[in-house]
Amino acid sequence: MKKICIIGSLHWDIVVNTNKIPKKDETASGSKVHYLFGGKGGNQALSSNRYGSDTYFIGRIGKDNFGKKILKTLKKSTIDIKQLQVGSEKSGMSVAVIDKKGNYKATIVSGANLSIDYKKITLKKNTGILLLQNEISEKINLIAAKKAKEINCEVWINAAPARKINPKLLELIDVIIINKVEAEFYKKSLFQNKFNKITKVITLGSKGLEVQFPNGDHKKIQAFKVKVKSTHGAGDAFIGAMASYKLRGNNFISCLNYGQAAAALHISSTIKQRNKILEKDILDLIIKNKT
Repeated sequence: MKKICIIGSLHWDIVVNTNKIPKKDETASGSKVHYLFGGKGGNQALSSNRYGSDTYFIGRIGKDNFGKKILKTLKKSTIDIKQLQVGSEKSGMSVAVIDKKGNYKATIVSGANLSIDYKKITLKKNTGILLLQNEISEKINLIAAKKAKEINCEVWINAAPARKINPKLLELIDVIIINKVEAEFYKKSLFQNKFNKITKVITLGSKGLEVQFPNGDHKKIQAFKVKVKSTHGAGDAFIGAMASYKLRGNNFISCLNYGQAAAALHISSTIKQRNKILEKDILDLIIKNKT
């Protein structure tokens, strides 16, 4: 099986639970606080690795305490982190506030994530998917995507948070994953005829997702019905699981369904339960949903 390379962000997350998310100029009391490994790149790497992918990660952390905690988490997995860079910058971090319904708002501080040294990036010849996100510089994404095409590797991007994407990068993309808010942002740039070759996955939260294929076909897939504890990190769980399943030779629709099941289990589990989710749990949920 081919490898997956994930180049992306690493954060140390501060997650606060509250009855309601405060409005502008309002202070709300919190009930719990969690300190967690995060960043879209890191979360997607853990997800793909958990569900069977031979995963290697490229990113950057600082020498501070947050960086040490991030490194400790990565070392607990089987992710290849030989290309993890350590610099003098502050490590990336984020603060998320989650209400009792599982809705959340978050702010990130990128720190070292924006200082990845492109000269130290090497893609292995047996890489099947390069997975990128928008929490690192577009320069890095473009350089990495060019390297991927040199070895006939698919390029996937989770284009979040939304920002203008260089057309030269879009020309190299095979799959783009965005949510409904991001899809609206990219409406004028991404949904042009010259980018029809890109498979576009638009996640719709509790309403499932839509996928647009290069041949013009559209398909909508319903979400699994579960009791939500928190939606924080659901997209990363979905993307990592989907990519992992694709590398095993499964068709794209099956991969979307697999990713949706992984995300459903993620949002219906407590933070402590999430790293215990197994592939068997995903397959059991898919089978249960068919009956």
